[in-house]
Amino acid sequence: MELPKLNFPAIRLKARRASSGRTEVFDAVRGRWLVLTPEEWVRRHVVGYMLGECGFLAQQIIEEYPVNINGMSQRADIVAVDNCARPMVVVECKEPNVRIDQAVLDQVVRYNSVLRCRYVVITNGIESYSYQMTEEGKYCPLDHFPHSAEL
Repeated sequence: MELPKLNFPAIRLKARRASSGRTEVFDAVRGRWLVLTPEEWVRRHVVGYMLGECGFLAQQIIEEYPVNINGMSQRADIVAVDNCARPMVVVECKEPNVRIDQAVLDQVVRYNSVLRCRYVVITNGIESYSYQMTEEGKYCPLDHFPHSAEL
């Protein structure tokens, strides 16, 4: 599988070939091997960026964070918590060929209606958009990815 270069800094991945023939990568945050899909390629880069460039600690990042919406169990791709374990940033990752549009923003806003994070981010690794939620519940675009110092 040929994976595209993303608009995040390059990362080092520990990879192996599974008995199924699929490529797996090690997720150091969760401590387990995952199948390398195009979306996982993006998620690994986003987590690497959050750790290496945005000042987050591994213990602040939770992947596949459970979110209950109208009695249905769903999962946010990445949630960063503050020092009191309150969700502060929710990131929705899509594979690189998925268009980042209003439907993707609506999806992360649905998650955030439960999580109440200050920041939401949507990305396909090529395009990324960050927003800050105001006290009135509106989402204002940011010109940067949220950093841990902003929490």
